[in-house]
Amino acid sequence: SSSVPLKLIGFIGYNSMMRTAYQYKLRPTKTQIIELDRWLSMLCSQYNYLLADRFNWYEQNRSPINSCPLRSHLPELRDHPDYFSQKKTLPQFKKTHPWYRIEIYSQVLQDVVKRVKVTFDRFLKGDSNGKRSGRPRFKQRSRYRTFTYPQMKDGCWQGNLINLPMFGKVKVVLHRPIPDGFKVKTASVTQKADGFYLTLSLEDATVPTIKPDFNPDKITGIDVGLKEFLTTSEGETVAIPQHYRKAQKRLRVIQKRVSRRQKGSNRRQKAVKQLGTQHKKVADKRKDFHFKTANWLLSKYDVVAHEDLNVKGLARTRLAKSVLDAGWSNFLSILTNKAENAGKVGHSGKCL
Repeated sequence: SSSVPLKLIGFIGYNSMMRTAYQYKLRPTKTQIIELDRWLSMLCSQYNYLLADRFNWYEQNRSPINSCPLRSHLPELRDHPDYFSQKKTLPQFKKTHPWYRIEIYSQVLQDVVKRVKVTFDRFLKGDSNGKRSGRPRFKQRSRYRTFTYPQMKDGCWQGNLINLPMFGKVKVVLHRPIPDGFKVKTASVTQKADGFYLTLSLEDATVPTIKPDFNPDKITGIDVGLKEFLTTSEGETVAIPQHYRKAQKRLRVIQKRVSRRQKGSNRRQKAVKQLGTQHKKVADKRKDFHFKTANWLLSKYDVVAHEDLNVKGLARTRLAKSVLDAGWSNFLSILTNKAENAGKVGHSGKCL
């Protein structure tokens, strides 16, 4: 028989540091919402400025080998703007733009430099697999939604408040407590359709990440599909919910409302916000379904194997809407993370 690539979730592996991420809803005041919008506008401008600096160097210093002109203007030579050189320009930038020094935390500005570096490196060099991304685009304010604190100090939590450096204390909807022993490494504030969210990266080196043994009778394989969301090797099935298709009629009504309204008007902006809120409801329902399905699998089995699917390739076919509505990639990512948190480490291989 032909070999089928499989990925095993929950296989015994090596010990590693426990890392996880928790997301909470923020409840900022009206004044804080205005300040958050101002921060994002300023950081968006800084991102575009740094990206333009990289593009200027790239356009002035590249020359195709097979079409180099005999006579051409030689621009003034300058060093390649990399991560460290752009980071060194921040002190001078704060002198010429003192409001950045007064209002925005320095490490948040430094994280913008890192974002530009990652984006441009993917364009020129590619990712870890060598796959290059397209030409980076300058961000509109509506598309720049996140800023990050690369380091958080101990004691940043005070009840249901989090103290963000140079911003102040913000109320958090603490729907679940942070596990004991975990340390907050980074914090990201993201603007979504229904408000602002806080994403925390947590770390604990003392939590064991290896399950000492597993029951050989609790091993299963799953096959994801479009008729049934998944089918286990024991014949158990999970129905596919089709959240997007069920909400498609409502989304179509709101989308028409957006297209009929004048660009740049307040009424169009209000309709766009309604459309974003409706899309987020669909995404939240899908995510909740993925988490519950992953919990059900890991409560019954110690080892779960699934086929190594080319989801991106399937998403380019005429089945794209159904594939994206099922969200296989997100589900398998959630399944892998929850397996690791349960003391199981994923392992990939081939099965004949």
